[in-house]
Amino acid sequence: MMKTVFSTRGVSVGALVALIFLIGSAGLDAADPEAVRGTGGAVSSAVPSATAAGLEMLGAGGNAVDAAVATALALAVVHPQAGNLGGGGFAVVRIKDKVETLDFRETAPADATPNMFLDSRGEPKAEASLVGPLAAGVPGSPVGLYDLHQRYGRLPWPDVVAPAIRLARNGFLVTRRLEEALAESADLLRRFPETEAVWLPGGKPPAAGDVMRLPELAATLEAYAARGATAITEGPIAAAVELAARRHGGIIRAADLAAYRAVWRMPVRFEAFGWQVASMPLPSSGGIILAETFGMLERVGWAETPRFGADRYHLLAEVWRRAYADRYLLGDPRTSKASAPQLLDPEWLDIRAAEIKPGKASDSEKVQPWSRELVPEPVQTTHLSAIDGDGNAVSLTTTLNGRFGCGLVVRGVGFFLNNEMDDFATAPGQPNLYGLVQGEANAVGPGKRMLSSMTPTIAWRGQEVIALGSPGGSRIPNATAQVLLNLIVDGDGLQAAVDRVRIHHQWMPDILFVEQYAVSPDTAKVLERRGHELQIANQIGEVSAVRGMAGGIVMAAQDPRGPGSGGVVKPAVE
Repeated sequence: MMKTVFSTRGVSVGALVALIFLIGSAGLDAADPEAVRGTGGAVSSAVPSATAAGLEMLGAGGNAVDAAVATALALAVVHPQAGNLGGGGFAVVRIKDKVETLDFRETAPADATPNMFLDSRGEPKAEASLVGPLAAGVPGSPVGLYDLHQRYGRLPWPDVVAPAIRLARNGFLVTRRLEEALAESADLLRRFPETEAVWLPGGKPPAAGDVMRLPELAATLEAYAARGATAITEGPIAAAVELAARRHGGIIRAADLAAYRAVWRMPVRFEAFGWQVASMPLPSSGGIILAETFGMLERVGWAETPRFGADRYHLLAEVWRRAYADRYLLGDPRTSKASAPQLLDPEWLDIRAAEIKPGKASDSEKVQPWSRELVPEPVQTTHLSAIDGDGNAVSLTTTLNGRFGCGLVVRGVGFFLNNEMDDFATAPGQPNLYGLVQGEANAVGPGKRMLSSMTPTIAWRGQEVIALGSPGGSRIPNATAQVLLNLIVDGDGLQAAVDRVRIHHQWMPDILFVEQYAVSPDTAKVLERRGHELQIANQIGEVSAVRGMAGGIVMAAQDPRGPGSGGVVKPAVE
């Protein structure tokens, strides 16, 4: 029986599903929405003022990298629940025909230990990996964004940081989403006086439409513009991070920041439905999940399966059940118990696809991860996408993990610290913040990079290029996959592909999550008869996507699930 996360007040679930579908189906016959269209480059992000920062770089002659970094830094000001200098992320970059990925994921501090979040009985300590700086990994964004620009950016570094400085120094308008996020997280933010002073002035969050100024963060950004990453990883700012951590029981030290390095890695590359696709490798599981998803779907006849019906939803659930089971083995590349070549080996994908029964859901407890015995060894998060007029593209996802990270703003510096240590298997075999069950490969260890689900992705065919990604924790790979399938298999326009309803399965818990309006009552009944347990999810992802076409036409789309925006340098005149 389909479950729901909101009260039905005595209404039967079947009637509720029918009502939801009828309300949502009213627009199914309407014309598909159009993405913003034009020339000169495009940007899509979670906040309009951040999108504007990226477009400003493109208008000044910058490339997609300049636009992406400027957008990311603006998000660090205006979208503090996820945009960050105190967190980390990943970027996929395609410059001409060269594709690379940059890993600026946080790392565990040097003093981290495998049992640091467990009590004397070996049980997880309440909130220890979520609240306060003990939960924080060593930030990677300051080094990562700087390294990304230094390798591929075109404009001077201070020019790229300038929009973020203006927003922090002169002020920005508080959005409704930010006001609501602060209100909903007020209990967390009040635990730390330095945070409360900035984000809950007078004991309550600023209202939507208020002008918010962040002078401490502006000063940090000005130092960053002048001296690059070392302005944050060394000297007074690094010392302030250590002092804040010590004051509240954390273990990050200035030496951890000084030792941090971003890593350029080869992407997970695969071909699917006639397109080339590149996504993130370990320590992100996203690229592997995406590649397994597409590899299995091609084998089970996805393109020939009728759209919107129970058969397609069943196939997605079964494919993801297996991809997320394999995720159990993944972790930092140095300690992962499986690799991309092993999990994407055609023989393994053949085995996985052959396990799927068209008319019956698998039991997740019986779906086991990859092992050498089964197949021979083969020889709150935010996303932005940018493309320039030359077709160069960047897909970049950054995160603090939970909304506002660990809740602590570093005094005198102005940014939140993350709570990414919860992305480790702090208690292997038990679910984390996003319900993911993880294995020993992702156990806490000094200097290790915690496993992620972020899935920044670029796909191309001929002169067409698509850059996309999403926030959403464990739901990120599947939100990204569904939009990409809508585009490259079913031929949706960019905005329509982003708008369409989504579903999600992650092996454990053994539940098929569906957005409101995603399935009709008849389809829900068919899926339940096949053995799927359905539960309504409020939202699955918030995709930001851009597309470049032949002839220099670019498009930007932003998910209606959030209040972000997409824009182009020179809009098309109708």
